[in-house]
Parts: sequence; structure tokens; C-alpha cells
Amino acid sequence: MDKREHPRMVMKGMAADISDGKGFFSGMVHDISRFGLSLYEVPRKIDVQSGFLTVIVAGQGDRFRLQVKPCWEKTIGLEKIIGGRIEDTSIAWADFVMRLEPEGRYPGEFLE
Repeated sequence: MDKREHPRMVMKGMAADISDGKGFFSGMVHDISRFGLSLYEVPRKIDVQSGFLTVIVAGQGDRFRLQVKPCWEKTIGLEKIIGGRIEDTSIAWADFVMRLEPEGRYPGEFLE
């Protein structure tokens, strides 16, 4: 049972440009929430130990530059899946995500 405070919404076809401070990489966004996201199809050589990733995503005509602190990673072959916490959530990002959240949800409500 997922007890996240904010629901994760699976995104289809949302690309991400990612920097670990040493290089630039491309990946895909798997899911998003107000304060987190997960990325897949990220090259294995990205350094998540660098502390923060700069992630640029585009959706529904908007572009967002996010500072993401990696929380977990899973290596599969030459690629990684990375889950992280968004450290500097902007009002524009929160508004974008809230427009995608299921109706009837409010801050603090848990998924069942």
C-alpha cells in the first residue's frame, strides 16, 4: 500500500534533460508528484552521488528546471532508474502537477 502524501502520476512521453554537474544526459520521466519524480532510460554513467541533479522537463507547453536530490537508483544493463525529491519546487511546478492530480485530493490525504 502506497502511503505517499501526494499521488504519483505516470507520465507518457515526457523527456528529461539531466545534468549531474559533470555531464549532460537524456532520459524519460516515469512519474511525477508535487515534490518528487522518477526517471528512466538514464545512462548508467550519470553520477547520482554528486548530490543534486538538474532536470529540465517539458509538459503541456511548459518547461521546468528542477533541482532533484536522488533518493534511490536501480541499474538495469546500461541504464538506470532514479527516484528523487524535488528540492526547489516552484509555484508553476506545483500548479502543473495539481492540474494533473485526481479530483477530490487535498494535501495530507493518503492514497488507499
